[in-house]
Amino acid sequence: MIRNAIDFVERGYVPDFITRQGIRQLLRSRLREKSDDVEADKAAMLRFIDELRQSPIALHTEAANAQHYEVPTEFFKLVLGPRLKYSSCYYKSGNETLAEAEEAMLNITCERAGIVDGQNILELGCGWGSLTLWMAEKFPKAKITAVSNSAFQRRYIEAQCASRGLPNVHVLTSDMNDFAYRHDRHAYYDRVVSVEMFEHMRNYKQLFHQIGKWLKPDGYLFFHIFSHDHFAYPFAIAGDDDWMAKHFFTGGIMPSDDLVLYFQDDLVLANHWRFNGRHYGQTSEHWLSNLDKNKEAALSALSIHAPRELNGEPFVAARQLRRWRIFFMACAELFSFDRGRQWGVSHYLFKPRNA
Repeated sequence: MIRNAIDFVERGYVPDFITRQGIRQLLRSRLREKSDDVEADKAAMLRFIDELRQSPIALHTEAANAQHYEVPTEFFKLVLGPRLKYSSCYYKSGNETLAEAEEAMLNITCERAGIVDGQNILELGCGWGSLTLWMAEKFPKAKITAVSNSAFQRRYIEAQCASRGLPNVHVLTSDMNDFAYRHDRHAYYDRVVSVEMFEHMRNYKQLFHQIGKWLKPDGYLFFHIFSHDHFAYPFAIAGDDDWMAKHFFTGGIMPSDDLVLYFQDDLVLANHWRFNGRHYGQTSEHWLSNLDKNKEAALSALSIHAPRELNGEPFVAARQLRRWRIFFMACAELFSFDRGRQWGVSHYLFKPRNA
């Protein structure tokens, strides 16, 4: 029954308001699963933490690439804001344009990370370079190493650096499992920064251990993740209703706001901030609006370098376009749910334990 309902939505037969009602119902069901027994919830949380400690640093990195990061850049140019920030933006008044909200969050990120000119900076999971290029522009004497899992992203950032005359950026394409164990810059970086990559990671203990090696004694790790206020859970494909896990977030997790605080073996918390989910909800609504305004061009972009199959089924650009619409609606409803008090965005600043 659920499979049939999802098929109807993916074919475009269901009005958006009904699709959104269905998404909100799934969110209510998710919360009901977690809210009855405090002791059981905490025990489940500790089991999940133990599972993360036994995992590779990241799972299903090829799936994440196919679902998001090897999608043609032209598609994201049509959907995202001018800085191609594929993560939550910040709407101080709620009346900002997407461009203004992108810049606001980029500015907050650099302030909280303590970025200043002349630093050696490592960005993990750089996307299409929104933060990398921002830092390169604002801090021209800084040396920035940007790591992406996507060749599309690396080529785009390199082209932008060339056209803008930014010689202070070096971009690497690497799976985090490989990068973490092969990168040998010890006590080299003043800052390690990451925006919405840690949700794709699993073994925070090992990842933090590696980052601790790369940081100078007075260095800091800053990262931005989406999170639930107090529940952590994996995106696992267990049934037909696990649509997000199958099509957009295979191997990912929804961290709780406190999840990373259980992994302070090598790095310790120096500061911690949280945003109401309305900021990400509004970001997602802007992306959906852009997609709808640029529907035909977006469809053409998805057809460029289209894979023969995705997630084990033949790739059909029109169907994938409709899935992107559903994805943006799902994100908008998730982060706006309960007036943004459940799912939101967390910022953290960590320092080496022995600093």
